[in-house]
Amino acid sequence: MTATGAGVGQGKRNVLGVLVDATDYATATARIIEAAREHRGFAVTALAVHGVMTGVEDPAHNARLNSFDLVTPDGQPVRWALNTLHGAGLADRVYGPTLTLKVVEQAAAEGLPIYLYGSTEPTLERLVPALQGMFPALKIAGVEASKFRKSQPGEPEAIAERIKASGARIVLVGLGCPRQEIFTYAMRPLLDMPLLAVGAAFDYHAGLLKNPPAWMQKYALEWLWRLGLEPKRLWKRYILLNPAYLSRLGAQKLGLWKAAPPAPATEPVHEFAV
Repeated sequence: MTATGAGVGQGKRNVLGVLVDATDYATATARIIEAAREHRGFAVTALAVHGVMTGVEDPAHNARLNSFDLVTPDGQPVRWALNTLHGAGLADRVYGPTLTLKVVEQAAAEGLPIYLYGSTEPTLERLVPALQGMFPALKIAGVEASKFRKSQPGEPEAIAERIKASGARIVLVGLGCPRQEIFTYAMRPLLDMPLLAVGAAFDYHAGLLKNPPAWMQKYALEWLWRLGLEPKRLWKRYILLNPAYLSRLGAQKLGLWKAAPPAPATEPVHEFAV
């Protein structure tokens, strides 16, 4: 039995009103690959504390997150929440950069082409050979850097047509949180394939960010590592959001706050970051 099956089993659980899946790497990867094989739209994101708190602070975004097919516990504090609140019995988190590699490895093995969307041209120029070096059989159907602006009328449809014409079966989206989740939500109805919002995976696998030591990851200190690397950009995220997350988690655990999840969103988003 997997660690996931040791508790309440697979499925979505309420973490501060955001529905997060009690899942593991093997199950998450299998669900994504199955959707790719079946030509089925499938929205995926891996949420750490920052990602969960974007939903807490923005009910409309929370509803979008709750419409995702798969939301994995990217950070240890999110895994802890699933275990503490719901007895999920998860032995490990499902970290976005690691999940990315597992999905890409399986895609390469099955001949499922991938499409890389987001980040910058220099990052993508380093990422493509890095992935091909790790997985020589990998088929990269297309690569498209972010425009770093809002979409224009008709642009989402044009992006979808480029992706479909490339022959891709899986799209990896690296636009940063929460832009990548909004992009994934908006593009899912236009594409018959999984879209994975993969956070900093592009930067990590391109060699632009160094992973923290394993002990820091185990004890949920990755935020401290990231803060040290990018203090000016990330200090508000970690210094303000981490205590807010923990206080709300305590309130939900003690029954002081119901943290009712909003219904999954269905409304289209007409303008979003591309």
